[in-house]
Amino acid sequence: MSSAARALFVSLLLVMAAAPPALAADGWSLVPAGGGRPAFYAEGAPGAVLQDTVSVVNRSARAVTVRLSGTGAAVTFAASRVRVPARTRADVPFTVSARGDGAGEIVARDTAGRSRSVPLHLRVGEPPLSALTVEHVSVHPDRITYDLVNRGTTTLVPSLAVHADGVFGTVLDRPRRPLPVHLAPGRRLRLTEPWRDRPALDAVDVRLTVTAAGGAHDTASGSARFVPWGAVTGTTAALAAGGALLLVRRHRRRHRLRSTDLEPEGPRTEVELTGAVT
Repeated sequence: MSSAARALFVSLLLVMAAAPPALAADGWSLVPAGGGRPAFYAEGAPGAVLQDTVSVVNRSARAVTVRLSGTGAAVTFAASRVRVPARTRADVPFTVSARGDGAGEIVARDTAGRSRSVPLHLRVGEPPLSALTVEHVSVHPDRITYDLVNRGTTTLVPSLAVHADGVFGTVLDRPRRPLPVHLAPGRRLRLTEPWRDRPALDAVDVRLTVTAAGGAHDTASGSARFVPWGAVTGTTAALAAGGALLLVRRHRRRHRLRSTDLEPEGPRTEVELTGAVT
């Protein structure tokens, strides 16, 4: 026997000796590619497509055909049906879609109905993201309302600063302070900022600035016009009454002058109106 033949013979003996008895009896096995792993472990962000390779090892003296499938996860194989010649290994790449934490199996079944499986453990981790928005700012006579929306993946404890400018300068300036809320990812909150000492007569522009740990930051604005309508109504009524009095006086004066022109000459008596006319 040549040296090459002896080396091949020794290698085959070692492979057969290393194989578990059950697998050697059936002739083929299913293992993670690369060796040394008892199972598949996949980890990634949501929506990621993770890759690995499964090996079908045929130690028998005849070819074997197996069909591959996955359970418990969305698994796609480069080839779902594989023919493995005698004493050969077939490496089959596959992908797993990361949709959520879970456990499953990679399964191979031959034409005789015998199956082998390897556990598959999938872990989906979300990278921390701190993000928020300020929306729907409205200025009311005694308060400011707004929405806070957590657009990230971490719970936020936001801080708020409020600033408002009127026609003649700053009318409100509240420094940043923590809000008594814990905003979970994806949650929207409708909040109210009291403003009871707002100006009675002014046009104001309000700016809200919200920040949180991790770099979350957003600014939104709103405007309002404050007019004391009660005082305006009283003033308008007084002006209207004064205008009516002036019109009545002018009308009576014109009528008096026209009547005087038609009367014959003689003693004239002038009448002066005194007091208020309603």
